[in-house]
Amino acid sequence: MRIYLLSVACIAALAAGCSAPARVPRAPARAALQLDVSRFPQIDAAVKAAIAAHKLPGAVFHLEHGDAFYERAYGNVTYDADAAAVATAAVTASTVFDAASLTKVLATAPSVLMLVEQGRIGLDDKLVKYFPDCAGGGKETITIRQLLTHSSGLPAGLPATPAWHGRAAAHRLACDQAVTRAPGTFFRYSDINYVLLGQIVEQVTGTPLDDYAQAHVFAPLRMTATGYLPLRRVDAATIAPTQVGQAGGHGAHGDLAPGDVLRGVVHDPTVRRMGGVAGSAGVFTTVGDVARFARMLLDGGVLDGVRILSPESVRLLTTVQSPPGLALRGLGMDIDSPYAKRPRGTVFPIGSYGHTGFTGCVLWIDPASRAFYVLLSNRVYPDDKSNVLDLYTRLGTLAALAAGAG
Repeated sequence: MRIYLLSVACIAALAAGCSAPARVPRAPARAALQLDVSRFPQIDAAVKAAIAAHKLPGAVFHLEHGDAFYERAYGNVTYDADAAAVATAAVTASTVFDAASLTKVLATAPSVLMLVEQGRIGLDDKLVKYFPDCAGGGKETITIRQLLTHSSGLPAGLPATPAWHGRAAAHRLACDQAVTRAPGTFFRYSDINYVLLGQIVEQVTGTPLDDYAQAHVFAPLRMTATGYLPLRRVDAATIAPTQVGQAGGHGAHGDLAPGDVLRGVVHDPTVRRMGGVAGSAGVFTTVGDVARFARMLLDGGVLDGVRILSPESVRLLTTVQSPPGLALRGLGMDIDSPYAKRPRGTVFPIGSYGHTGFTGCVLWIDPASRAFYVLLSNRVYPDDKSNVLDLYTRLGTLAALAAGAG
């Protein structure tokens, strides 16, 4: 267990030296912002209570406000009783977690917006411009913007049966889907939207999505532990496990034999069938790396003097871009959909933004107060049946109170 309450200026010294794009002038120094330390015991108590209730075996939490942050790791990567099946180790700030749908905002949406900046993708381009084979089923009018804001009218996910495998099969299935509502008229959170967006990035660049995100997002940001297919980079012992195969298992994870453990292999079954790389999920990361991404957004697309996104791309990613009358979404970030209410808590205002991941992960940012928090966990261990939504609400509220937001 480690606790930090440090100046953000100390963080940059921890970043390993890797080659970086051209640097831009640093923004003027801002007045120091502080945190209310009296909230820290309440944050600790909330996470520890969830661990005691077996809602998650462990977690790491990071809260940052200007020049100060609080970071603490809790619990273990598994429950003690499971040590015979999976080596149990304490969660630390270096533990690598399956970020699930945080992939959408860490990798896919930024990659799309970079290509928009370059004029290689148009937000109002039709899906069928890039994939003519997706025509039919009411999909002819779906735009890139609608895919990004989950207003395409496509179903929530790809079917699991009959059995299929591979990216080409996923593409055929996605293109076979028919819209259930007219594009632009209905909000439905859909992994299919981001599967297609990831494939558009690959189509336009001629580069696999994992390689593109690594070269253009993660490496320039010095998110050194972040990426797809983590077993290519890190030891499995540093990764928090997720699903464990159960006797008589069926459904989404019925492909796991009893005792099989997903550790460094993506939890999302659709992305697993695709080989571990997709626009909807597949990224693994650490709390420090996600914090670097958040800092970049708060500074208008720049971190440590390196520009990642243009100010306009940050605006599109983080402010309302959804059609009038629908849930409030940016071109990636959630602002006020039904999924936002828990991680936002009761104090952060509408206008703050973020995203969650099914495995038990949250990134939530308030640009007004320049505060954000990150929660990474493996609440899906061992059987993905626990519910941590109340914990999200509690942490979102306490984070805002500690930062003086709202």
